[in-house]
Formats: sequence, structure tokens, C-alpha cells
Amino acid sequence: MTDVSVTQTPAPERPPSRWRIVARVGLVVGLVCFAAFWTWALFFASKEPINRIGDRAWAARAEEICVNADRRRLALADFRKMEGADAALVNERADIVDHATDILEQMLDDVMEQSPTDVKGQDLVPQWGSDYRTYIADRRLFTESLRESGENLPFYETQVTGIPISEKLEVFAADNRMPTCSPPRDLTR
Repeated sequence: MTDVSVTQTPAPERPPSRWRIVARVGLVVGLVCFAAFWTWALFFASKEPINRIGDRAWAARAEEICVNADRRRLALADFRKMEGADAALVNERADIVDHATDILEQMLDDVMEQSPTDVKGQDLVPQWGSDYRTYIADRRLFTESLRESGENLPFYETQVTGIPISEKLEVFAADNRMPTCSPPRDLTR
């Protein structure tokens, strides 16, 4: 008998398909872009807050005014529980909120009495002041609704591009190192 052995010839290696090459190139390009972005973000991008104004003396003056107003406003604090409150207690709350809002309004008037000396400040501060006046108007509407309903209702504020106006005001105050000029969080239930 003859020994017949079958030898398999290896299949010729096929070059990588076009899609594999495109996928590899795409992956490499994506990784390079990712690394370039984070290199730029961490080492070259400006770390200056977008709302920071150049007139640091104006911001320091504003913070001083806000600190004094905050002390006066905090002296009005009433820690009575409002759960199940009757109309008389709700009206007292409205009076306290109105008095606190009067202090905020005077604070804002005092802060806005002087304009910043830099161009960016002259542009941003009036916008901040206008937004703050909207927030103050929201507080006034709130106290009206308390008096009309006689119930302890939640406080709702104006939304600007989907966020509460108080958050916009807080960002400006934080960016300018005047945290006490942020709207107070005194209207929680």
C-alpha cells in the first residue's frame, strides 16, 4: 500500500480589509484628539472665570455692603415651624420676608450706586443687577401669594435658560469673590 498523506497548504494571508484600516485610523485619530483636548484644557486654557470683572475694588466694596446687609437680614430669622401654620402665622412670615427683601433691595441699590471702572464690569454688572431685581420681584410675588392664600406655599423663582435665576446670580457673585452677594436661601419650606 502506498501511503497517501494529505498536506494542507496554508491559506494565503489576506491583507486587512479596508474597514479595518479605516477603523484603526479612526481610533488613532480619536485618541490623538482626546489627548490634545485634555492637554489644552489642563495646561493652556484660561482658568479665569468667565464672569470675573477687572475692577477688584468694586467687587470688594460690593462684598462689604452685602456682608452688612446679610447681618441685618439674618437678625430677622424666625425658626418657628410652619407645618400646619394658620393664616396669622403665614402673614407674619410674609411680613418677615418683605422686611428681608427690603434689606436686599437696599443692598442692591447701594451696590449698584457705583459702576465698575472696567469695560467688562460695565457690561456685566448692570445685567447682574437687572437679574437681581427680577429675583427681588419674585420674592414680592411670593409674599403676595402667602397673604392671599393664607397657606405656607413654596417659593418659585424665575428661570433663565432653564436654571433658577438665583443660580445665575450665585455664579456671578462667586466668580467675583463676593459670595455674600448671592441671593439668600431663606425661603425654603
